[in-house]
Amino acid sequence: MQSIIRTLPHNAGIYQYFDINGKLLYVGKAKNLKNRVKSYWRFMPQLMPNPTLSHRLIKMLSEVTSLEYIVVESEEDALILENSLIKQLKPKYNILLRDDKTYPYICIDESESFPRFEITRKIIKGKNITYYGPFPSGAKVLLDALYEVYPLVQKKSCIKGKKVCLFHQIGKCLAPCEKKINADEYAKIVQNAKENIIKRQNLLEALSQRMVQLASQERYEEAAKIRDAQQTIASLTLFSNLDAASLENCDAIAIFATHDRGVIVKLFIRDGKVISSDHSFFRFNEFYDPNEAYAQTIMSAYQAFTPDVPNNIIVADNFESMDELSQLLSKRFDKKISIAKPQRGYKAKIIDLALTNAKELLNQKSRLHDNDIEHKIATIFELQDLPYRIEIFDNSHHQGEASVGAMVVWNEGGWDKNSYRRFTLEAKDEYGQMREMISRRINDFGENPPPNLWILDGGIAQLNLAKELLKNAGVTIDVIAIAKEKIDAKAHRAKGAAKDTIYTINDKFSLLSTDERLQFVQKLRDESHRYAIDFHRQKKRKIMVQSQLLEKKGIGKATLTKLLNHFGSFEAIRNASFDDLSTITNEKIAKIIKEF
Repeated sequence: MQSIIRTLPHNAGIYQYFDINGKLLYVGKAKNLKNRVKSYWRFMPQLMPNPTLSHRLIKMLSEVTSLEYIVVESEEDALILENSLIKQLKPKYNILLRDDKTYPYICIDESESFPRFEITRKIIKGKNITYYGPFPSGAKVLLDALYEVYPLVQKKSCIKGKKVCLFHQIGKCLAPCEKKINADEYAKIVQNAKENIIKRQNLLEALSQRMVQLASQERYEEAAKIRDAQQTIASLTLFSNLDAASLENCDAIAIFATHDRGVIVKLFIRDGKVISSDHSFFRFNEFYDPNEAYAQTIMSAYQAFTPDVPNNIIVADNFESMDELSQLLSKRFDKKISIAKPQRGYKAKIIDLALTNAKELLNQKSRLHDNDIEHKIATIFELQDLPYRIEIFDNSHHQGEASVGAMVVWNEGGWDKNSYRRFTLEAKDEYGQMREMISRRINDFGENPPPNLWILDGGIAQLNLAKELLKNAGVTIDVIAIAKEKIDAKAHRAKGAAKDTIYTINDKFSLLSTDERLQFVQKLRDESHRYAIDFHRQKKRKIMVQSQLLEKKGIGKATLTKLLNHFGSFEAIRNASFDDLSTITNEKIAKIIKEF
């Protein structure tokens, strides 16, 4: 490795440290590879870690046996590549944030005569588009409230209809379709609604009046919905009372971490008011680097399609990549974007408030999880990471038909149903199906980073399969497999009674059926099984309907089985050429299928 370090170029790039087993330990970026990597080491004459470095880095470097690097054209390219590799490969000593949410905005196209408010997560083409947000939560509730309070065009189809509809009859639309209101009068209503997206007190008061009106008419369910909407809109921000009229539009980001957990707080300030806020937690081993945390957060938050990015992003800490990120975002959005830590004034006050709330959120989270089950399974199964995010896999089929797979996700003490995923599989056997499913998940690591733990439904064979595929991909994830207890050749799933076996990389566990650690893993496995079975049943119903329709067209079961055995699925049969279908069956049947 000494010879590689001595011959490193002075270009920008990324470097990767590996241990004796070829496991990736760390990915870093540098504007000057030679200078950066040399700063880690001392030649005395043996290669040794620089003693002035932090304990974290010295511990990491003591495990390093090899080095690889990639040269890029600029510091910004190095930043992008570093971020991508951390997400995809999950190195041991890099922190991995999962703050990849795209926030909804409310937008309106005022080039139209009678414009409508809509929700978007991306930039919309047009010259007179106005965006409001982002709204990490409550965007749909806020939009519905606008249409409840203001007599706007309720649906896209209304103007095209040329005739008044129910919305006009119940007083929710002034019928521009029949020219009962002109564009100038309608524009005044739109302007009033626009003002109250930001200054929401008038909107809340109007909702209160509407709620009282509905209650007086004994329409209690509708009144309750208005009440819930009020509460959601009122809670959109952490600091609804903060009003800094002199403050320009900006986003504020504060990150605070303790020994193994951190929180990211974001505040979105528009026209001098905090219009919305968001927070997300992340976990790490003992190694936390604020430079990485801020870089990953900002890279993820400001994608090329993000609408209405302000010119100023304020942060709670100075960090290494501030200048490079400013240049990168300025190029991405074709305008000057500044990233800075404020020292005084309103901006510093906002950052202080964000940090105060970050600390309180983290204290609340720590109190809830001091004795959580994730710690217990990490201890007994000797996991390298605390498994705060777990992906669980199962597959389902019937004699090789309607083969499907499912992945469910447990994250920070609860189900993350937005991350559930279903797979339509080609393989006919369970081993092949598991290979296909987790291979596809590995290929997706660049977009959706790997978790801390995989749980597979199966035994040692499935465990070794996952271990092999992850090793080939250069990714390190803890993996365990759970094999169901068999009674009379059938899986025994009785809660609190099934004696399932859990396999890890190094051991095999036969825990008591009443052990909460076994029951937790069983609960996760059973959820993946339920999700897979539901998908399998949907596929089976679809196959039955398609089979019955083809039989009515004159294609018998034997022919259909022959086609499915050859092509694998109805979709493949539908996409097959006339010649391929004729070769497998005959021209008459091929014609029926193509017409069908």
